[in-house]
Amino acid sequence: MGRTPNDDRSDSMNPNNDAYDDANDNRSNQLNPNNERYQGDQVDQAEAKD
Repeated sequence: MGRTPNDDRSDSMNPNNDAYDDANDNRSNQLNPNNERYQGDQVDQAEAKD
């Protein structure tokens, strides 16, 4: 039997599993404004002029 999405979620929520650290690293990268792929706080140019 294969793994389910719930198995993956359980792995990433378990601090004793390597996937937990990987998930936290990924989250940190996504929220880091110094990361070149950070996409937060982007304002549409048309809205910025109003």
